[in-house]
Amino acid sequence: MTIRRPIKVLHLITRLIVGGAQENTVYTARLLNPNLFDVDVICGPQTGSEGSLIEEAIQSGVKLSILPELVRELNPVKDLIAFGKLYFLLRKHGYSIVHTHSSKAGILGRMAAKIAGIPIIIHTIHGWSFHNYMPKWRKNLFITLEKISAKFTDKLIVVTQKDITKGLKHGIGKPNQYLLIRSAIPLDEFLDSPPDPSPIREELGIPSEAPVIGTIGRLSPQKNPFDWLEIAALIASQKPECYFLLVGDGPLRNQVKKQLDDLHLQNRIILTGLRRDVPRLLSAMDVFLLTSLWEGLPRVIPQAMCREVPIVAYASDGVAEVIEHAKTGLTCPPGEINLAAQYCLRLLDSEELRANIVKEAKKIATEQFDLRIMIQQLEMLYLDRLGETTNG
Repeated sequence: MTIRRPIKVLHLITRLIVGGAQENTVYTARLLNPNLFDVDVICGPQTGSEGSLIEEAIQSGVKLSILPELVRELNPVKDLIAFGKLYFLLRKHGYSIVHTHSSKAGILGRMAAKIAGIPIIIHTIHGWSFHNYMPKWRKNLFITLEKISAKFTDKLIVVTQKDITKGLKHGIGKPNQYLLIRSAIPLDEFLDSPPDPSPIREELGIPSEAPVIGTIGRLSPQKNPFDWLEIAALIASQKPECYFLLVGDGPLRNQVKKQLDDLHLQNRIILTGLRRDVPRLLSAMDVFLLTSLWEGLPRVIPQAMCREVPIVAYASDGVAEVIEHAKTGLTCPPGEINLAAQYCLRLLDSEELRANIVKEAKKIATEQFDLRIMIQQLEMLYLDRLGETTNG
């Protein structure tokens, strides 16, 4: 079998909303060596209140196509049409590699690639599609589909070691199929000397000397903004001068606003909506608080680490792998709002603790989350797998 260069690669993802898996996909499509790889991206049409990366991807030069029937929800009719269209697209364009992301695109795309005879099929797990907060029947369905899809997947890329353990525990794939490649960030954007926080604080209406607890993420059940607000209320009861910065948007925005009213925090919490100036917003924060119930490994963690903002987080999935308690951040079990509030107050009150944590955290982030290393690892994986295929 002869593989022509540049090697034709397709990245397939369900939605290009503003999120870690989506940014990872766009960065990969942009930065893979064009002399070696000819990269296309296909996504579904859905975006929503979380924001869209579609225009940004196109403007950055990504060759992007929209598959109208590729939707996030279970929809037998659309799913069947999407599967058929993917099969014919894969046959038509002669891809050597199909690399899928997210649950729906990962299942339909890998099945279509197998039937279409694609030589190399790769899937990245940005956090498993199943978790303990979904109905049992739905969880079992996704586990079964992941088991089936893994049988014809050459490599399962994970962003955290914990996802290898979780996958094998549920009988998904074999140990030699898994490969850890961190979902990395452009370090230069976050390692520059932090700017004076005064302009961004003035823009947001935050006094220059006020302590600020912040977060960045979708207003969705996964990110659990309701616990975040409960923790904010506890902190505010002890530090009334504290402000709270909630960056992002999503389907729970109206419920979040109602909870703000119920907790009487309207004058202390700033809801910015969707923002793309993440390094600048991080510079306005004194402590970063994350209350996700399940995660792969959110990219905002290394972003905050590089920006020298100490982190308090629920120890969910991959978060606990990168944040070593009392060394690179402070963690507590999900739902422990009193403990999380205490940790935030401890960081606000101890300059020495903050300094020690951000020093160690920044070291970990720069070692493990360099976007250039991620791209190199993907290129090596593609070439290695193709070498095995042609030699075989």
